[in-house]
Amino acid sequence: MSNVETDPVETRCRARVESADSPDHPAVEIVTSREVPLGGPRAMQVRRTLPQRARSLIGAWCFADHYGPEDVRDGGGMVVPPHPHTGLQTVSWLFSGEVEHRDSSGVRALVEPGELNLMTGGYGICHSEVSTPATSVLHGVQLWVALPDAHRDAPRDFQHHVPDVVHHDGAAIRVFLGSLAGTSAPVRTFTPLVGAEITLKPDAVVELDVDPAFEHGVLVDKGPISVSGTPVAPATLGYVGVGATCLRLANPAVEPARVVLLGGEPFDEDIVMWWNFVGRSHDEIVRFREAWQQEAEQFGRVDGYVGDPMRLPAPALPTTRLRPRRSPGR
Repeated sequence: MSNVETDPVETRCRARVESADSPDHPAVEIVTSREVPLGGPRAMQVRRTLPQRARSLIGAWCFADHYGPEDVRDGGGMVVPPHPHTGLQTVSWLFSGEVEHRDSSGVRALVEPGELNLMTGGYGICHSEVSTPATSVLHGVQLWVALPDAHRDAPRDFQHHVPDVVHHDGAAIRVFLGSLAGTSAPVRTFTPLVGAEITLKPDAVVELDVDPAFEHGVLVDKGPISVSGTPVAPATLGYVGVGATCLRLANPAVEPARVVLLGGEPFDEDIVMWWNFVGRSHDEIVRFREAWQQEAEQFGRVDGYVGDPMRLPAPALPTTRLRPRRSPGR
């Protein structure tokens, strides 16, 4: 997915490593979301929890958009023309609806509920995303993973995986990246990560053993729920620092609840994010933008996309050099 803001904020992301107060009863920080339009005049609204001033990264997870449920039968929906990416992997995960993905490595695929589509941008890629005519309600998350310096020029790649459902203490768990609850996803990432959809039955209390070397974020889709005793409302994220050995998720409601769990080892490199690029410096972002505007082969071309515009133009760069956005306390 593209960041289609016409005036994107430059973000210098750096791990703000925090520790859980107790391995079994960790402190939980609440990270709220902000609404951002996705698309043209009839744009969808997405709720963005990463990045922001309070929290730039969770492991290598550097971008999280949460959207829907939205009825798209009367127009609107997701229509994102071909746009570029560098230095990252995109993770597409749907709860309902269907999105057609096309990219410059020649892949055409459907993003469907409960199925992972993982695209590696690396040195450069472009892709389009359009919800299909069969979609009535569109609902899901779009996530980015920053690539470490040793792999950020990796070649274009696309992986598809349909995880099995694992039942654990009143929860149905689909692990789409990494390992959790005794199951693992056979999908390549470049840093240690975990990603999972967890649906909790009414009144369920679920205890999950987690890697204490990871920091974690619990993004609530349907709730509210509590994370290790702290209430977390829908469209917000509960953050837990490194050192926790167990996450306790509780659903106090009479309806099922659903969350997306994100985690990973703290990412120890500075990155600069602007528009759809992840780089390391202002000058590098400038080069990426110029290459996209000049239709350089670095990004390739998407075949088969029909729409106007045929390519998403890059916004204008700010008049000053891209500067760090520091987390509080740094």
